[in-house]
Amino acid sequence: MAEVRFGQAINRAISDAMAQDPTVVMFGEDVAAAGGPFGVTRGLAERFGGERVRDTPISEATIVGAAVGAAMSGLRPIVEIMFMDFITLAMDALVNQAAKAHFMFGEQCSVPMVVRTPHGGGISAGPQHSQCLEAWLAHVPGLKLVCPATIADSYSLLRAAIADPNPVIFVENKALYALKGELPDEPENVAIGAARTARAGQDLTIVTYGAALAPALDAAATLASQGVEAEVIDLRSIQPWDEAAVRRSLARTHRLIVFHEAVEAFGVGAEIVARMSDVAFDELDAPPLRVGAPFSPPPFAKSLEQQFQPSADRLIHAARRVLT
Repeated sequence: MAEVRFGQAINRAISDAMAQDPTVVMFGEDVAAAGGPFGVTRGLAERFGGERVRDTPISEATIVGAAVGAAMSGLRPIVEIMFMDFITLAMDALVNQAAKAHFMFGEQCSVPMVVRTPHGGGISAGPQHSQCLEAWLAHVPGLKLVCPATIADSYSLLRAAIADPNPVIFVENKALYALKGELPDEPENVAIGAARTARAGQDLTIVTYGAALAPALDAAATLASQGVEAEVIDLRSIQPWDEAAVRRSLARTHRLIVFHEAVEAFGVGAEIVARMSDVAFDELDAPPLRVGAPFSPPPFAKSLEQQFQPSADRLIHAARRVLT
């Protein structure tokens, strides 16, 4: 075991993949010389050289478009979009090209590319640098999307994403980059689409992902001190998501809350609640709830951002509602 930060585990995953497979390349804004805006790719250019780790112009559409062409030509590109907010500038390449090529060419080609991008608040970066747009991308057939919450998953899910023959969006929460934890010398393999039980319980199911896992576990601990045992499911993968794991948990607890940092309206939580209401209605002893951000752009001010972001207290309040 080695103690590393969340960003260092991502760096190691990229480094290990590049060492094992010469077709893995990386490019994006400031990923080479500067090591990325958050230092995640630091040292990769020195190790693998300028042919495989390249800085690009400030053009998200060009970055992702080039990745699609590279992937269809035999490489396995990893590209970085500096903030998830700017993935909006690359939607044509992602939605109309990367996601559709396998289908449109009669399954005769694949697009093995990874788009790394940080989302979320916590650093007072404001409306254009703090959004969680994963629900947009999860809606697109042909794209996979993962969002790790732990040190080990940041490594293992990225390795799985790089190995996947399909385009994968790898979402990293900025608030987690400084998180410290142990990374095994040989991390376990994690399949895209497989959730994990972060805490067992029998009274309530809390489904979450990414940085929302920590306040979910805090809320579960508080509820446990009050005699309520909440089960916390870390999705890890948003598209595809582990419907079976959520159904198994709901069969035990009969109550459901979905908790995420993204805006609550039309989000990941809405899809999970709708699906469980359809296929597991008989298991529900109370209406399922969502807890997410309000329908507003993220604010700049730290005090306002703290109110904007879903908290353990809000989750506890929701739990009391669903338990009554």
